[in-house]
Amino acid sequence: MTGRIIHGGGITAAARQYGGRPEEWLDLSTGINPNPVPLPEIPVTAWHRLPDQHLQEQAREAARGYYRSGDILPLPVPGTQSVIQLLPRLVRSVGVAILSPTYGEYARAFTLAGLRVRQVSTIAELTADDGLVVAVNPNNPDGRMLSVEQLRDLHERQRRQGGILLVDEAFGDVEPAASIVPFAASMPNLIVFRSFGKFFGLAGLRLGFVIAEASIMSRFEDWLGPWAVSGPALSLAASLMESDTGAIRNRILQRHSALETVLRRSQLNVAGGTALFALVADDRAEGIYTHLCRHHILVRKFDYARNWLRFGLAPDEEADQRLAGALESDDFRSVRPKI
Repeated sequence: MTGRIIHGGGITAAARQYGGRPEEWLDLSTGINPNPVPLPEIPVTAWHRLPDQHLQEQAREAARGYYRSGDILPLPVPGTQSVIQLLPRLVRSVGVAILSPTYGEYARAFTLAGLRVRQVSTIAELTADDGLVVAVNPNNPDGRMLSVEQLRDLHERQRRQGGILLVDEAFGDVEPAASIVPFAASMPNLIVFRSFGKFFGLAGLRLGFVIAEASIMSRFEDWLGPWAVSGPALSLAASLMESDTGAIRNRILQRHSALETVLRRSQLNVAGGTALFALVADDRAEGIYTHLCRHHILVRKFDYARNWLRFGLAPDEEADQRLAGALESDDFRSVRPKI
């Protein structure tokens, strides 16, 4: 897997192919909160000056409280994708095992660096040669969840053989009790990635956090260089992570429930997902995808699972009705499985 991966969010390309202006489309192709939170005031100095140390310290302290990382001050990074690209530097020549199917950029980054990559479906398939194990939890796109106990056992196994466990909790904000972060301070050779933009609906900010032992975070910090995260991003993170996020969580859960209602009413099989998206398994997936595009609704399809479609959350009831209307239209009945 070395070719560029097509991710969700390609509204411009879809509009060019199927017509309409991008702003007229309903984008359900991403796993991002469709209702961005109101932005707190950002001091003018955050825009005017290079990010001062106090801004980073404020953001890290807020992240420590938000993620419950104890003695570890999470490291802000310009999106977790930026540190995925750096992982091959960290592990050099070890074997890598990725619990799959999952976010494809992990396998791509390691493969391009010439590392041996195995994509496994269960923990039981791991071997002593797997110096780095990657687990996305909850998983994208099927929502598979490993319990905290399973992750701790897996980490202990890796620790005994001198390996590393990486847990990507990009979709973990809605279920904080499932996070391994509160135990990270006592778990050397554990790395946790957290995404800021998905839960808060601010993916364009390009902000994430790394939680690991100091020596690992220091290497990432050195590789990213000075001022890697903008002052406005740090300022927003400090404010929002210290706010009451209960209403955000409740709204996401309401939107997810509404999405599942539409999908099940249309007799689509919801095979998995997280609070921020639902995974549909259907032999007509290619036809459904095309049908929705003709109605200017974009969902996520997968080249490695032709019968899967991922539906992100719609922002409101009007958008729910728009999706339902497309799935209940007369021309939808003509969609057939691709032979």
